[in-house]
Amino acid sequence: HAEPKSRSRLLMLLLHVVNMVGGQIRYSIPEEMKKGSVIGSVAQDLGLDLKRLHSGRARIVTGENVHYTELKTDKGILVVNERIDREQLCGDITPCSFSFEVILENPIELHRITVEVLDINDHAPVFPNKDKPISFEISESAVVGVQFPLHSAEDLDVGQNALQDYVLSPNDNFILKQHANPDGSKYVEMVLQKPLDREQRPHLSLKLIAVDGGTPQRSGTVNIDVTVLDANDNAPVFNQSVYKTSVMENTMKSTDIITVNATDADSGSNGVIVYSLSKMKGSAADIFSIDENTGTISVSGQIDYEKDRKYEVRVEARDQGGLTGTSKVILDVIDVNDNAPVINIMSLSSPVSEDSPSGTTIAVLNIKDADSEKNGQIKCSIDGKHPFKIESSLTNYYNLVSDQHFDRESVSEYNITVTATDFGTPPLSSSTKLHLKISDVNDNAPVFDKSSYFAQITENNSPGISIFAVSAKDSDWNQNARISYLLEDTQVSGSPVSTYVSLNSETGVLSAVRSFDYEQIKQLQLVVKAQDGGSPPLSSNVTVKILIQDQNDNPPQVLYPVQTGGSLVAEMVPRSADVGYLVTKVVAVDVDSGQNAWLSYKLQKATDRALFEVGLQNGEIRTIRQVTDKDAVKQRLTVIVEDNGQPSRSATVIVNVAVADSFPEVLSEFTDFTQDKEYNDNLTFYLVLALAVVSFLFITCLVVIISVKIYRWRQSRILYHSNLPVIPYYPPLVAVDVDSGQNAWLSYKLQKATDRALFEVGLQNGEIRTIRQVTDKDAVKQRLTVIVEDNGQPSRSATVIVNVAVADSFPEVLSEFTDFTQDKEYNDNLTFYLVLALAVVSFLFITCLVVIISVKIYRWRQSRILYHSNLPVIPYYPPRYSDTLGTGTLQHVYNYEVCRTTDSRKSDCKFGRAGSQNVLIMDPSSTGTMQRIQSEKSILDEPDSPLEVIHFPRNNSLLHGVIDFGL
Repeated sequence: HAEPKSRSRLLMLLLHVVNMVGGQIRYSIPEEMKKGSVIGSVAQDLGLDLKRLHSGRARIVTGENVHYTELKTDKGILVVNERIDREQLCGDITPCSFSFEVILENPIELHRITVEVLDINDHAPVFPNKDKPISFEISESAVVGVQFPLHSAEDLDVGQNALQDYVLSPNDNFILKQHANPDGSKYVEMVLQKPLDREQRPHLSLKLIAVDGGTPQRSGTVNIDVTVLDANDNAPVFNQSVYKTSVMENTMKSTDIITVNATDADSGSNGVIVYSLSKMKGSAADIFSIDENTGTISVSGQIDYEKDRKYEVRVEARDQGGLTGTSKVILDVIDVNDNAPVINIMSLSSPVSEDSPSGTTIAVLNIKDADSEKNGQIKCSIDGKHPFKIESSLTNYYNLVSDQHFDRESVSEYNITVTATDFGTPPLSSSTKLHLKISDVNDNAPVFDKSSYFAQITENNSPGISIFAVSAKDSDWNQNARISYLLEDTQVSGSPVSTYVSLNSETGVLSAVRSFDYEQIKQLQLVVKAQDGGSPPLSSNVTVKILIQDQNDNPPQVLYPVQTGGSLVAEMVPRSADVGYLVTKVVAVDVDSGQNAWLSYKLQKATDRALFEVGLQNGEIRTIRQVTDKDAVKQRLTVIVEDNGQPSRSATVIVNVAVADSFPEVLSEFTDFTQDKEYNDNLTFYLVLALAVVSFLFITCLVVIISVKIYRWRQSRILYHSNLPVIPYYPPLVAVDVDSGQNAWLSYKLQKATDRALFEVGLQNGEIRTIRQVTDKDAVKQRLTVIVEDNGQPSRSATVIVNVAVADSFPEVLSEFTDFTQDKEYNDNLTFYLVLALAVVSFLFITCLVVIISVKIYRWRQSRILYHSNLPVIPYYPPRYSDTLGTGTLQHVYNYEVCRTTDSRKSDCKFGRAGSQNVLIMDPSSTGTMQRIQSEKSILDEPDSPLEVIHFPRNNSLLHGVIDFGL
């Protein structure tokens, strides 16, 4: 039991040996530890917490195929992952260790850990071909002191556990002599200390024991058979005890390296020497061979400097008598630059944000060259001109860092070629390519393709018509380049711009919200904002000016003569009027613009076309011949005013001309004008039409109500007398949710039920099924309340009521379900709306009747009042006209004021008159008192008087009008 205890104490002591040197950690552990054994606490020794190991995705990086250790990031400890055999790992190299790196990211950290593997005494010394004894044939004439080399035992352990001593079984003739090699290994020779006597003892059997220094001690044994020969007393002797030479690695097979030479003083067959290589440790036996006759050593295998840098072989020269001489050959291997650097990408950060600062680590590279000295020295470079540089960090580790700021809009990705070259002759190199993408940052605002936009649209457009489109570009990428177009909140004529135009946020198409009217608004000026989808969003504005183009959508408006409904205006022409006499002037305007407002006047109809003409451009009505007594007093002219638009629009005006020298003559002729009659006829027509439409709607509503009632009564009778069996059917509940993803996942649950033990609802499909056999005891009427819920946060739901009839015939169902309210509610609703419609139609019908009757009574009363009125005829004389010879349009402002008073003792009417022109305002219902007018004739007959004054009685109303035409 003492042996396991001492080993466990040693193990516990070694586990706690931790060295921190130059930012590196070194652990010492014994070989052959069990898998999962703890090596050390990496987190504690590196000063890192467990969260850092986890967030940095700490991992072990090693260039070997076998991972002897494992990092437990959750505990921060290093454990054994694979069986560690020191002899397999390092051979006879001491101390034995292996190294690896622990790499962390975000930010990148690199730590080196070295684990030293301590030897335990797990191997006993072993002789080559131990089952075959070592045979010697020794002449009895061999002198005392002759040495017989023995096979060396091999112990894979090192240090104290390695081979320490040889012991020869007790005998009288031989003793052991031990020697040490420069590498510390031992070899042994058997020395003759007492001459042999073949006659006494022709054969000797000895044992050679090799022991190590471990605890417990281990040993190996081989048998030695000595055959005593006769009379060869000289052993071969080499001319050098040690041979030294060098050999280039990768030397071709069969290449001669060195020739050794030994001589034997004997003659004859006892002097014939045979060369051989003694059993060699390691792989030297497979690499070198010797010509047994010449002693020339040549290459028989592959020499690799990276595996072994020096070889020591022992050469034996044996004569025919069995005497042997030995010599040692030391072969130094010269390195050849036969290994190119090996590049391993440890970490690569791609993509990298374009706003990353200069000096950001992009990648970590591990570059190794198995050669030595200059052949293993490496320099790194980047092919081409890129904004990167290579920096060395730990041994064999290099960082690729940025050398300047990125701009994704200029270069969105980089193909970086990293080349590693050694300093050998010739130099060897290797390269690797890194593909680095630059991620976008929202650093560019949208840019419109124009600094400002101008567009045109014709008035009276259809609402929703596209006007034109604005376009902007954003040099960013993806969401940062997704542009949305917005209308800035501006006012147009006191209203928001959104009431005039709309903007498609995705396409930038501007559309008209309503129909434009050039006469109300002639242009729109608005501001469009283009905003990207970045965070925070960037935007830019552009001014858009939309011009409204005029259409010929307004007919001319006649300003004079004024067309009144009650009184008749007549222009008076004396019978003494000469040719070219200016009767009056038709004045019209057109609110359109441009050629749409150019007006022309034409005489459409006339009582006597040979008497009057109308000026095409100015609308002046003049006589074209001398007025005679034969000309009718009442002249009726119809003048049409047309604009120059396409298509042309027009307006007509009736001008009544009285050809007379006195008012009585005029009154007798103008009493049959029919304006009021025509007006009454039109009003009566529209009222009768309205009455007919309302009556039709009323009768239609009655027919619909009666038809629906009869149809529903017949349907109820058919269902009641039907003998068709009831087919139970349980349809699935179907619900949809317009959301997406898990917000649209629906589940169905039975919230309430008349009998919960009879029905169930499918959670996912909404199917209503029976869960037991239906019996006679179950109620006919079953009412189920099902709730449908989505999977969103918070959850939203809807409920539905399902009525189920458990019956075999319709009469049974009808008798039980008479209190279900669906049909009743439907009938009630239908009846309500029908009654409402009937009430509305009846109201409209009665309203129309009341309006018709009221209008008739009102007009009857008005006609009675006008018929008995004693108001006089008021002559009216238009103002002077000036012939502009223009287009017939008015280019200035027109003001017209009318004032009527009844409380003054004397009323005046003041106006200007041009020449001998006269205007007569006629009221058909007036009997007129011309005496008063005749009494004032002295004033009216003054040709140069600028003012004409007419006095009326107090009980007459005064019309005071001033028309100012700025021509």
